[in-house]
Amino acid sequence: MPACKFAPPDSWLFGGQIGSLHQVWKCMEIPTHIREHIEMIARHEQEFYSKRPPAERLGDVVARFAGNFSFVIIHVLIFGFWMAINVLNLGQIRHFDPFPFSLLSTVVGIEAILLASFILMRQSGLAKRADERDHLVLQVLLLTEREVSAIVKMNQEIANRLGLRALSEDEDIQEMAKPTPIETVAETIQQNLTRE
Repeated sequence: MPACKFAPPDSWLFGGQIGSLHQVWKCMEIPTHIREHIEMIARHEQEFYSKRPPAERLGDVVARFAGNFSFVIIHVLIFGFWMAINVLNLGQIRHFDPFPFSLLSTVVGIEAILLASFILMRQSGLAKRADERDHLVLQVLLLTEREVSAIVKMNQEIANRLGLRALSEDEDIQEMAKPTPIETVAETIQQNLTRE
């Protein structure tokens, strides 16, 4: 396998170009069908993120910055500077917010409200995306269940034609050939979950 360097996944999956994925494929030996699936998922993710309204994008940027260590360092420096100016006698600088720093408390409170709002906006967007993925996974699983049942039926017919009646009439295989009653399964799960 050739050795090479490329950008971290977050740069090509969420913010970069699909074209940069091809740089990754040149560095790794990945089967074509897996590569196609990964590219489709990456395109789907990029499409989702590109369609978000500006407010959600701003919320992402602010939440990402607020979750960064540099955010903490900046705040420690600002608060330390603020307190130093208002406690120490530094030449001609007037104390505009003397101890107990009520103006600083107000500023921090407003910042906390805004940060919480941006973080909730981001969480809401992530939850929406997770719901979309869950619906997609459910659709794929339902389709897969139907296809597997059809394949089992075809295999039963093949077994019958080959004279393997014991295999085709096996109770477990007979049960697998029947379509799964999804609604009944969902109701049973719901009843069991509400009991707990």
